[in-house]
Amino acid sequence: MGALLKLIDAIIFFFFLIIATGAPLLDSQTILPTSIYPDILVQLKTWYTHEYDDYLVGEKPHFFVGLVWLQLVFAWPLAVASLYGIAFGKSWLRTTCLMYGVTTLTSMAAITSELLGSGKASEKLLKLYLPFMGFAVLAILRGLLPHSEKSKAISTKPITARKKRA
Repeated sequence: MGALLKLIDAIIFFFFLIIATGAPLLDSQTILPTSIYPDILVQLKTWYTHEYDDYLVGEKPHFFVGLVWLQLVFAWPLAVASLYGIAFGKSWLRTTCLMYGVTTLTSMAAITSELLGSGKASEKLLKLYLPFMGFAVLAILRGLLPHSEKSKAISTKPITARKKRA
C-alpha cells in the first residue's frame, strides 16, 4: 500500500504543479483582461488556442467561463495546498485531494460532454483534456486512501507516562 501511495502522490504532485502554475498564468486569461499579462503569456495562450484548436478558450462559452472562475477561486488554492501537503506529508492532504478531485471531475464531465457532443473537438484537443478526468479520479482515490502508515502508529510510551487530559 505504501508504494502505491508514493506512486499516486508522485503523479498527482506533477498534475498539481501544472495546475498551480498554469491556472493563474494561462487559464485566468479567459476571465481577466489580457492587458494585465505580459506579452509572452498572451502569445503562449494564443499559440495554444490555435495549435490545439481549443474553441472553448477561443469562444469562451458562459458555462466554460463559470468553470474557469470555479477553478481559480476554489480549485487552484486546493492544488497549491495539496502540493504543500504532499511535499510535507500533511494529514489533511486526503481532504484537499478529495475536494479537488470531486470539483475537477464534475467540471471535466461538463467539458467532456461539450467536447464530444458538439462535434467541434479535434482528437488532439480530446487527448489534452481527457487526462485531467483521469487525474481527478486519481485525486479522489488519493483522498479516500489512508494518509500514511505513520498516522496509524500507536504511541510507544507506556500508558502511565502519557499526559492525562481532563
